[in-house]
Amino acid sequence: MSFTSSMFQTAAGVPVLPIVNLILGVSATAALALLFKPLLSGIARATVLVLRPRLTRDALAARRRLRDTKLMQKTINSAQGVSQTAELHSIVARG
Repeated sequence: MSFTSSMFQTAAGVPVLPIVNLILGVSATAALALLFKPLLSGIARATVLVLRPRLTRDALAARRRLRDTKLMQKTINSAQGVSQTAELHSIVARG
């Protein structure tokens, strides 16, 4: 028995149609995803904005001021000496 005849006998026992259908389905899905990639990415961005909207400029500025104030207060609390604390208080009063 030759190699090719034994190969065809072995392959005859394997159902080919489900494998071909799976390959075609996966390739069609990949092609559609590639074709509609801009649309799908836009939908994903819109979903992210709906679930977690961006803060306004005023809210971002308020958050930044609060963070800076907390940082300066931490610096004042860790200051060593009256003169350094007074200088830090004057910096905070200016800005």
